[in-house]
Amino acid sequence: MDALWCVLPAAGKGVRAGGDRPKQYQPIAGRPMIEHTLERLAAHPLIAGLVVAIAADDRHFEARDTIGGKPLRVTVGGGERSDSVLAGLLALPASVGERDFVLVHDAARPCVRAADIARLVELAGRGEGGLLGAPLRDTLKRADTGCHSIDTEPREGRWRAFTPQMFRRGALVRALRLAGEDGIVVSDEAMAMERFGVAPLLVEGSEDNIKVTTPADFALAEFLLGRIG
Repeated sequence: MDALWCVLPAAGKGVRAGGDRPKQYQPIAGRPMIEHTLERLAAHPLIAGLVVAIAADDRHFEARDTIGGKPLRVTVGGGERSDSVLAGLLALPASVGERDFVLVHDAARPCVRAADIARLVELAGRGEGGLLGAPLRDTLKRADTGCHSIDTEPREGRWRAFTPQMFRRGALVRALRLAGEDGIVVSDEAMAMERFGVAPLLVEGSEDNIKVTTPADFALAEFLLGRIG
């Protein structure tokens, strides 16, 4: 498969992470987290270029034409993740066709492994796309409003969803637009595609592909980046 473009939605505020700026710009090992993510993606031979969707009032992103020798485009995202992903898809170069696959990756997942990206592209590219994830291994509890455990849920067949997620450009644009027209806020691209009638392939990836969400996650991400290189 030819190299793919990758869209990064990065217009969110990430309030659970705290700090004086959106979490994607908070430092890991002295540099903004988004820089680690972009450089890791740009270094992958299967990624042809990147589009970052930022907030209209973003004053932190360092605009440039390339990163790691790959083209870098910037567009304005929206209030929801799906709005930013759609904006990124529409900002892709004209050379990316309707049937071409595109990756979507969280700016707050700087620890994604190159081998996992390669496996996703190889396996999900045989059908209509898919996503990285991991089977749920912990016991799953259902809580009431007071945080009391009131039931134990089955974990068989349940996965945690990661990124990148990979789908054909045209189909994903249509799926995201349909969700918007239906008033549905989708939590990820796979959810939009599921509503569109596609069953995305789940490709098991490394569980250290964490999404940095809370203040404690920054130290963990720094530790992991030092281990995976």
